[in-house]
Amino acid sequence: MAQYEELQIDKGSDVTIQLELEDLNGTAKNLTNHVVSGKIKKTYNSSDSDATTFTTEIVAPATGGTVNLSLTNTQTQALKAGRHVYDVEISFVDSNSQTVIERVLEGNLTVTPSVT
Repeated sequence: MAQYEELQIDKGSDVTIQLELEDLNGTAKNLTNHVVSGKIKKTYNSSDSDATTFTTEIVAPATGGTVNLSLTNTQTQALKAGRHVYDVEISFVDSNSQTVIERVLEGNLTVTPSVT
């Protein structure tokens, strides 16, 4: 089950969110050969064409379990102020050539308006 976290970002700002992923034993999750993806939508029912996609990076070494999620100031400026929903998934191909997807984080994301 995914971790739930409320996030807040400033409209028009560059944003980087660092995740420290752990396995069930509490040790850093090995992200070797994994892909990370994440999206923000106004509602769960919003179309994918209206989604904002995080730029994702697995920080070296991949065995350290650290992931950076980033948004540019252009992306955050385009988001409407208010509440949104988001999630982050990791995926990999197992030994049977099957793609395994795990949602690791989800929640509400509040975009605060800017004066400047």
